Amino acid sequence: ERRERGKAALQQVGLRPDMDVDERVFPGPFDYASQAALVAPAGLPDPNQPGFVAAAARAVRELAQITGGRAFVLCTSVRNMLAFREALSDLPWQLLLQGERPKHRLLEAFRERPSVLFATQSFWEGVDVPGAALSLVVIERLPFAPPGDPVVAARVKALAESGRDAFSELQVPAAALQLRQGFGRLVRSRADRGIVAVLDPRL
Repeated sequence: ERRERGKAALQQVGLRPDMDVDERVFPGPFDYASQAALVAPAGLPDPNQPGFVAAAARAVRELAQITGGRAFVLCTSVRNMLAFREALSDLPWQLLLQGERPKHRLLEAFRERPSVLFATQSFWEGVDVPGAALSLVVIERLPFAPPGDPVVAARVKALAESGRDAFSELQVPAAALQLRQGFGRLVRSRADRGIVAVLDPRL
């Protein structure tokens, strides 16, 4: 099984599976085990169920109380981002919403005082808020690419036509990479500490 995964990884980067390739894994500079807690709240419904946002918002409220706000709520759709913002409109911290102002202005406001920022795709990566200003990253659901996306659909079809499993070779690795990007918003230096909460019970 490990060998098959290795072949799939080679193909993903454009190399033939029969090529002789040396692989190495190098440790990063952070000690995630002591710097971050991964939380998966129990009892939440599947993200596709009607009561998901209400139940998940209650979990976000409880977690934000622990960290005093200072949170990113990362969503996979604009619809859910707006629904979370509405469900949590009475939180006692500054509430920021992606799209209300330019990204750099949102981050400036976020750093100035305890806040909760509701965002989608562009905040999952390339955003740097080191220190105590960001102590909680909430990931609303596992970031699988939408099946209706034409590029995803074409890749799934091509893999299926060649007898390969698109879910394990394409969709799961892509979602895992995106999940790592979201997780990575929390720990940006050796001094950072905090919580990453994944609200999707499929985790």
